[in-house]
Amino acid sequence: MSVGLIGAGRIGDVHAGTLTAHPNVESLIVADYDVGLATELAARYGVKAASSVDELFERVEAVVIASPTDTHVDYLLRAAEEGVPAFCEKPIALDLDSTDQAITAVNEAGIAVQMGFMRRFDPGYRTAHELVSSGNMGEVTLVRAHTHDTAPPHESYIPRSGGVFKDMLIHDIDVLRFVTGAEPVEVIATGSNRAMEVFARYDDLATVTVTMHMDDGSLAILSGSRQNPVGYDIRMEVFGTEDSIAVGLDPHTPIRSVEPDVPPPVKPVTASWLERFEHAYRAEMDAFVDVALGLCPSPCTVEDARAALTVAEACSESARSGKPVKVGRREGCKECSA
Repeated sequence: MSVGLIGAGRIGDVHAGTLTAHPNVESLIVADYDVGLATELAARYGVKAASSVDELFERVEAVVIASPTDTHVDYLLRAAEEGVPAFCEKPIALDLDSTDQAITAVNEAGIAVQMGFMRRFDPGYRTAHELVSSGNMGEVTLVRAHTHDTAPPHESYIPRSGGVFKDMLIHDIDVLRFVTGAEPVEVIATGSNRAMEVFARYDDLATVTVTMHMDDGSLAILSGSRQNPVGYDIRMEVFGTEDSIAVGLDPHTPIRSVEPDVPPPVKPVTASWLERFEHAYRAEMDAFVDVALGLCPSPCTVEDARAALTVAEACSESARSGKPVKVGRREGCKECSA
């Protein structure tokens, strides 16, 4: 199979490594708005670079969209037009109208699309999903999840990120749905910019918490921070009537106990997103190759991406208003308030 990779940045580099090593990928073609960057990445892996996205689509049987978020919809529409399966990094778009436009085109064309929520492929989260779905946890009563980045992004990234809920906590939202099988129905969100005041310039938040009511009666608490100088800390705890488990807690987790006789984290601690999820990134791309070959359905659909974005939008609205927000009810939307 011939695969096209759109986007030659950091995540494009990760996907290129997996695709060039895959036995069912006969050729990889790279394209980027910066042709020089595409050429450089292609040379690093001994593959070909296309002079444009148009040229890429003429030569491939599947496409991996790893370009900036504001291009995802256009490339998904093109994939639908060409009738080729697509992998798309999250999110489809930063607004629901554009997201729905892409979903309509994808569904009408009947192409398979896998979204890039890589935590679904992490061994810990997958085990948690299996324990919950098997009933071994009993009834889930509470889930706690958090994302702590090592350092804030460059200031230039903030205004185009979509905000902390759509950019960062959307991963926690998606994997919460994946692990529990339940849907958030109401959220209460708040946040702060203490020690990271630059985010306030762009009406964004650096540290946030969200309390969620789920449709099965359970609760979830999500938290996130743009800065954790100790390291990259991504975890989840699931509490049930029969068991309690933790994801992401290992000897390299960048947090130390101050209890007597508890050893400190083993160095090096987890310091970056690639260290934490390297296996997951490989596994999700391996899964996409199977999806593109028609061997299995998409494990993370465009509808999943829409569901996560809808929750993230509710979180943003709650943080702005200081009030609880029902998921799916948009301010000023007559249909949502009917």
